[in-house]
Amino acid sequence: MFFLSKSSLFVFIFFSSSFFLFQVNAIRSIPNKITNKANEFESKDDTFMIFKEAPEYRNQHKCKVVDRKIDSPIDQFVCDSSLVHVSMTIDWDYLRGSMAAIHSVLKHTSCPKNLFFHFIASDSRLVKKDEFDRIVHSSFPSLRFKVYVFNESLVENLISPSIRQALENPLNYARSYLADLLEECVERVIYLDSDVIVVDDIQELWKVSLSDSKVIGAPEYCHANFTRYFSYEFWSSYEFSEEFKGRKSRPCYFNTGVMVMDLAKWREGEYTKKIEKWMEIQKERRVYKLGSLPPFLMVFGGEVEAIDHRWNQHGLGGDNVVDSCRSLHSGPVSLLHWSGKGKPWRRLDAKKPCSVDFLWKPYDLYVPHLGYKHSLV
Repeated sequence: MFFLSKSSLFVFIFFSSSFFLFQVNAIRSIPNKITNKANEFESKDDTFMIFKEAPEYRNQHKCKVVDRKIDSPIDQFVCDSSLVHVSMTIDWDYLRGSMAAIHSVLKHTSCPKNLFFHFIASDSRLVKKDEFDRIVHSSFPSLRFKVYVFNESLVENLISPSIRQALENPLNYARSYLADLLEECVERVIYLDSDVIVVDDIQELWKVSLSDSKVIGAPEYCHANFTRYFSYEFWSSYEFSEEFKGRKSRPCYFNTGVMVMDLAKWREGEYTKKIEKWMEIQKERRVYKLGSLPPFLMVFGGEVEAIDHRWNQHGLGGDNVVDSCRSLHSGPVSLLHWSGKGKPWRRLDAKKPCSVDFLWKPYDLYVPHLGYKHSLV
């Protein structure tokens, strides 16, 4: 954990004595029409992404010894409750952010060998999950992880238009299906968005206790205007507004990009179906605007285990429509989150960075300007 104020930002020093270059073919295909004499061709830009190998981070002496060899079959680690289980989505658009997020977790934790990552990939991409396996392994050879495939057809007919097209990506809804995607033996997980940097020991977040019947834990922001996440029709309808009555506390806003989730309680309470119910209502009645967030607020508002705000310094990506710069709040920070339209890697590449983007940069494993292919098809 470190301290930052609005008037000062600390830039971390990143070093590595050696790195491994990994080439990824056809990460994004952007069709463009070009004219060559009388014939029209469709061009395709195949971008090659290359990542360094991260430094090898080792456990401190206080860490619990995992009673298995590092080269044991991965299935022997999936169900190990002594490990810290972290889940993230992984796709081409946010791959650079995901790699930086993983790097930050490993760098700052006291027990990097005691982590297990569950990556969720879409089934609709051109490159199979094996590619993600190779990419992650090339930069983090000692990392224990597994890549799962999310069937986008589960939510394609439930997604409604949002204020920003990126919020309509089906993979944004994968967090609602973690209890089904991950093995039933995985009873607890930390979910992280791909646009975060962890600057504290994730073991501390793992230790957060979910009391009573709480299913998720997250930093709550009760000063935020909770009502603005839902439409006038929602609040003017008795059947909808009454949903919050009878809950233990008044509903507060929380960001779903950082959550501690009890998957055993989730399965028992069938919370995926409850979220799907609100997505179905949204298709008919338009009761909210912001993608996958409002259904979570609807189902869990007022029933969240409140976690210290330092674990989600969110909003660093600016507004959802206008890519604006945001300053950090003063005080301790354990996790930086570029929620919003602006992503640090894109602003840095465009040479229009915000001050906070320089806090993300030391964790970036991407090697720029190496390999660019242009072909006519």
